[in-house]
Amino acid sequence: MGSSRSCRPNHRGHGEASFLADYHQGPADPAVLQANCVVRSLDSSIPAAFAIPAQKLYLGPGPCESFLPNGALTSLAGNVDPHHEVAVADLILVQDRVRSTVERLLRDLRPDVVGLSVMTFQRRTARRIIDLVRRLRPEARVVVGGYDPSLAPEAYTDRSRGGADFIVRGEGEVTFRDLLRAIEAGGGYETIAGLGYRDGDRFLHNPDRPVNHLDGGELRLPKRGARVLGGYTLLGKPVDVIETSRGCTFDCSFCSIIAMRGRNFHTYDFARVLEDIRDARRHGARALFIVDDNITLNVARFEALCRAIIDAGLDTLDYLVQAMTSSIANHGRSLAPLMRRAGFRYVFLGIENILEDDLEFLRAASKNEERRDGHVVGNATLRAVELVRRNKMYVVGGLIVGNPDDTRESIEANLEFARRYVDWPYIQHPTPYPGTPMTREFVEGKLVINERLEEYDGTTAVVRSRHLPADEIEFLRWRAERWMKVRHVPAAFRQSPLWVLRHGHRMMAHTFRGSTLRSFFGLEDARAVFERYRAIRNVERDYLREEEAERGPAGSTLGARCAEM
Repeated sequence: MGSSRSCRPNHRGHGEASFLADYHQGPADPAVLQANCVVRSLDSSIPAAFAIPAQKLYLGPGPCESFLPNGALTSLAGNVDPHHEVAVADLILVQDRVRSTVERLLRDLRPDVVGLSVMTFQRRTARRIIDLVRRLRPEARVVVGGYDPSLAPEAYTDRSRGGADFIVRGEGEVTFRDLLRAIEAGGGYETIAGLGYRDGDRFLHNPDRPVNHLDGGELRLPKRGARVLGGYTLLGKPVDVIETSRGCTFDCSFCSIIAMRGRNFHTYDFARVLEDIRDARRHGARALFIVDDNITLNVARFEALCRAIIDAGLDTLDYLVQAMTSSIANHGRSLAPLMRRAGFRYVFLGIENILEDDLEFLRAASKNEERRDGHVVGNATLRAVELVRRNKMYVVGGLIVGNPDDTRESIEANLEFARRYVDWPYIQHPTPYPGTPMTREFVEGKLVINERLEEYDGTTAVVRSRHLPADEIEFLRWRAERWMKVRHVPAAFRQSPLWVLRHGHRMMAHTFRGSTLRSFFGLEDARAVFERYRAIRNVERDYLREEEAERGPAGSTLGARCAEM
């Protein structure tokens, strides 16, 4: 499940199960890259598949904690034929030693197939890993999947430039299973829906695979036991991800889901969902992120799910979920108390923006409408925030600033709203990902100022507005957001006091990286700090520098970075 959406947290797995996927780009800041490696065997030997660094919903101290697992990788592992050995290694857990970890896995597992799950901003790293695999394991076949290969497959067909042997487009479980069968059989690739494959000097693309309706039990549970790296935590608690549905019927202009799978919504039955929760708990999880694209499309079902969780005695876990403000505002009097009883602690609200003109551009106005007796009576955001907080849950607020008509005043209005009403900010910039409607408008308006895809992470402003340069837009968000995050520390302390005492200094170091004693005492201009922060980010996102590809691990250790700040 990879996602190139710019307003949502990275779910690290789920739905769009594009091959070896991450969903939404997401957290050390909301844009730290994460890499994953999946290893699979055909017979007695083992093929390998790697996904690249992506984001996550961030509530902890950046690269030192709070990684959400990639659920799509374990879903793929759970849905290959059982005679294949599977190992899942998520390289976000080894950001300071990506190259050495890949080398070790290739050496120890001797894979026949190596696959990478790629989002747009991961393309450069993906190509470098492919080149590394070609050098160290030349006989291995390379497969790519995820949002970027699905929506821009032409970027992966040139073998001399980090190209792949196979491209898995869209949901990946069935396509990847069929691909492994074809590799075993020595052919038959032309019959596999959703697959692109190399045929001599040509690269052929089969028709798309229809989205899975999630009924009939075709998709088995994720295979969490396949992970060979661990340590995912949320405020010190072991965390995992589950999904109860896939898809969304809205058409927000920033979202890659429609381009990826169309406008649809399909659900798992509750028996499977509850067993998935139990399986995550058996594997140590004490907190769960429900990574559905839009679970609140069917409020009655969500309420029933909360009751089922309570009745099954699974309400002792902490749950996180994303929701539409309109659903919470219009149904929250009954839904929000149920959510709290079921164990929900954090609710990611897709606020997107508080200004009507921006909501129109984002095609998100209808998601933010409060209704009464069938009539629109206003924006739903404040009502949704009130209901979430009244029921002792925390608001993670997703906003997008830097839209085509944004001015300094409109951006400041959204930032001020976040200061007042959001417990944890998730503020991003609109990003022209392949296949999204907003990309066309940005290109036609000549607003795209940065084509370095590795910076298309949602927290780097790569487009300007008609009134402000991109650097100014990013500076305004950066300056405000870091102080907003400090305000959540008391709430984190109430939940996990020992963890905050142990790691609070690293949380602050990460949030304020680039700062110095001079800047804290007002003796240094904030823009100088901002430029240092951006320089640090450029190093952080470069996991496998080309000049180091032949001689050693890329980058400095993130642990050292935390200590230095």
